[in-house]
Formats: sequence, structure tokens, C-alpha cells
Amino acid sequence: MSTPDLRETVRDCAESWRDRLVELSHRLHAEPELAFEEHRSAAAIAELAESAGFAVETGVGGLPTAFSAVRGSGELVIAFCAEYDALPGLGHACGHNVNGAAAVGAAIALGAVADRLGVTVKLVGTPAEEDAGGKVYLIEAGLFDDVAAAMMVHADASDRVGSSSLAIGGWEIAYTGRAAHAAAAPWDGVNALDALTVAQTSIGLLRQQLPRDCMVHGIVTEGGSAPNVIPDRAVARFEVRAASLERLRGLQARVRACFEAGALATGAELRIEPRGKDFADLRQDDGMSAIYAQAAEALGRTVSREPAVGGSTDMGNVSHLLPTIHPMIGYDTGGASQHTVEFAAAGTTPGADRAVLDGAIAMAWTAVGLATDPVQRDRLLTGVRDRVSSGHASLRTAVPVPWDRR
Repeated sequence: MSTPDLRETVRDCAESWRDRLVELSHRLHAEPELAFEEHRSAAAIAELAESAGFAVETGVGGLPTAFSAVRGSGELVIAFCAEYDALPGLGHACGHNVNGAAAVGAAIALGAVADRLGVTVKLVGTPAEEDAGGKVYLIEAGLFDDVAAAMMVHADASDRVGSSSLAIGGWEIAYTGRAAHAAAAPWDGVNALDALTVAQTSIGLLRQQLPRDCMVHGIVTEGGSAPNVIPDRAVARFEVRAASLERLRGLQARVRACFEAGALATGAELRIEPRGKDFADLRQDDGMSAIYAQAAEALGRTVSREPAVGGSTDMGNVSHLLPTIHPMIGYDTGGASQHTVEFAAAGTTPGADRAVLDGAIAMAWTAVGLATDPVQRDRLLTGVRDRVSSGHASLRTAVPVPWDRR
């Protein structure tokens, strides 16, 4: 088949699945599940893939809500990453119902021509993007070892390719002090909340000297039980972001010193535990981005190529290891940005439904372009072979180890 014929077959397949893909998107939206608790969501996606002829394996990488679905047997392995976790209290305010349904649609549509293209289609169910970073766990478990290229689309208010993201690391902070009567014998206490206050003050002062691409934010989740009792426990969650993993490491060291200052000043004991995996900055593949943009525009979409920096995503870790794209696919959100109730409400509108189908077709067309272009195909296959020959047959050996977890 010619490339135009292959593209038409892909489009026809995606459109024949439109109702089921939209139904999936709406189902995910109506039943939002948090990180590592996405049992219904993962099952719904896996069942749809299985009904399309994919061989499905659930619980991959030791994660109960992760899965892998494969169709085809070609040397060129192309992966689509499906996200489906929601945000606490906000539901699908990041549009993962759209992301997940579009990834399924792309995999099914490409699967219809997989044998003719000599590709293996791999749909990877990736939990906990909003929290601990499911993709990083799956990298470490070897789920991306054979993958030549990976892609997904992400819901947004407009279409955009080539954006980057910030690296991020999260911590759970706990101070342990000693309780005492706040009026009768405060000198007998060790105030854990004071330790956290000192740390927050230190971080607030540090912000004046931080580069513009570095930031720190956090919340206090526990700070005592009664005002007349010296708090013997204070707990917080903090996140540190920077433009790259290298800059993140340096910033983590400086912020950690602020927490240590709180312990030193008050005598409280400090415990810092990583919360999930560190996310790398996103590095999108230029060649793949160009093919995707042309595909999306052929569907009537307006795609911005202006560079931008988004939040953070564990797709960044994938992008450090193999050619990756993470374009934004837009629909009318009434001016609302991600992580808001208003953005979540727009997730089942006709525009969001169109984004599911267009995202699926554009990604599948991108895969067709990669597979039929001899230069692109050779580049991707060479990349996989180079990883094997260099001793990195398992990509987990190429993942930088965070400084505080060595």
C-alpha cells in the first residue's frame, strides 16, 4: 500500500472506533481515580485494546494499575503512552481522560496497518503521572527497552508542538519534636512546627537568589493538634522544579539545607523521604514533532510551533532515553487553565471529543510517517541497536540516580 492509502486506512479505522473512544473518555472522566488507584480506568482501557486484537498484560512493572498491550511483530516498536490518573478534589482537571482515550485510538488505528508497515504497536498504560511518576517505574522495569519511539498527546486549551517542561522532585518532610504544655512548661518541649517554620522562612529567603527557571512550592499537612500543646510532629509536602535534571540536583541540595536548618535551630529530628520518582525535563524530538504538526494541520487544526515551557511530566524521563513527542491538543476550555475545576468541566465537551479522535489520527499518521520514511526508520532502529551495543539493553541503567537516593 502507498503511504496515502495507509493513512486513509488508519483514519477510517480510527473513525470507526470514534463512539467507543469518546465513550471511554467520558467514562474515565465520570469515574476519576487517583495515582496508583486507577483500577477501573486501567481495566476499561485494557479491555478496549484487547477487543481490538491486542495482547494485553496487566500489572506490568510491579504496578497493579499499569499494563502493556501489543499488536504486530515488526522490528520497529512504536509506543503510545496512555495516562488516566486524576487530581485530588479536582477530577480530570489535567485532561487525562482525553490523553488516555487518544492513545488507545492511535494504537488501534496503527494496529490496523502494523503488519504492512513492519511495526509492533505497543500501548503502555502509565499510572500516577500526577504524583509518583508511573512512567519512570516502568522505565526501570524495562517496559521501554525495545521501544524505538514513544508518543502521547496532552489536553490543553490550544495545539502546540515542541514544548519543554521542568524537571521536578517531590519530598515528604517530617519533623519530630517533644510535646509539652504550651503555658505550664513550654521549655520542656521541642517544637516540630517551629522547625518547619524556620525551614519555610529559609526557603522564602532563598527564593530571592533562585534563577528564574527554578521554583519551590509546598503545603503543610500536619502541624499540631491543639494550640496549648507544643507540637511534637509537623509534616509537609514540597516540590522543587528546575529547567533540567542537572539544575534540579543543585536546587535540591540548597532546599534540603533549609530543612536541615529547621532541625538544627530547634533540636527536632528531620526525616526527608522522596515522594515517587524525579521527573526529567521534556526533550521533544524535532523530526517527530514536524511530522505530527503536519498531520494535525491536515486534520484542520492550528498548531503553534512557538517554544514554550509547561509544568512537569514523567514523559520527560522517556524523552531522555528515546525519541519522544508530547504535543498539546487543544479545545475550548472557556479560558481555564489546567488543574482547575473549569478545565475539568470542559473535558467532555464536543471539542474535547474531537481532540480524542484528532489526537489518535495525528499520532497514528506520525507513526506511519516514521515507518515509511527510510531515513526516519533507520534513525529509530539505529537508536535501539546503539542502546543494546553500548550495554544499555535495559534503559533503567541509563536513568540518572537522584543525588539523595544513591
